[in-house]
Amino acid sequence: MGKDKLRRFAEIETFENVLQLDEGKPFKGGWSAKQFKNDQPLILELACGKGEYTVNLARLFPATNFIGLDYKGNRIWRGAKTALEDQIPNVAFLRIQIENILDYFGEEEVDEIWITFPDPQPQISREKKRLTSPRFLEKYKQILMPGGFIHLKTDNDGLHAYTLEKIEELSLKLVARTEDLYHSDLVDEVLSIKTYYEKKYLAHEKNINYLKFSF
Repeated sequence: MGKDKLRRFAEIETFENVLQLDEGKPFKGGWSAKQFKNDQPLILELACGKGEYTVNLARLFPATNFIGLDYKGNRIWRGAKTALEDQIPNVAFLRIQIENILDYFGEEEVDEIWITFPDPQPQISREKKRLTSPRFLEKYKQILMPGGFIHLKTDNDGLHAYTLEKIEELSLKLVARTEDLYHSDLVDEVLSIKTYYEKKYLAHEKNINYLKFSF
């Protein structure tokens, strides 16, 4: 492991807005009260990477709490450090495997979920690892408030098409869709937030897909 990664791992151990692995379990069912000391709505970003969406959503909506989830601490470091430096109090990061999400969040505790540019897991053998597979959707259903939205932004046309198939198969409610976000009438200040990877895709004129749906 490089020195820079080691430094970041050591540094996030001191960050008050980062919880790692089992540290977040006592917060299950009470994140807003225990972590944020308020009763504001709670929104998650899954596979948050550097946390660009988590941090920028928190800037736009100070009356809502945001938690970015990812397993790679050296990525979380960037978003967590920005939130601390810019004194954004309604942001936290949780370093866990997303497949264990039910161990950390209570029933109907979460208001919305964002999935931004996840690994598309294109191999058929890895379908169960896709963050919009039925296996994961069943977990989200348990922690989401009734009517809570799931948002997917992806450059991967295959993952977009796969998710549409699952929405239809599972009789979920499709609220919005586009295969070319930045040439649609859906784009707004929220959807125009760009992650590090999204900027790279756009530089190569890649289309960005977006889906919004609920159970």
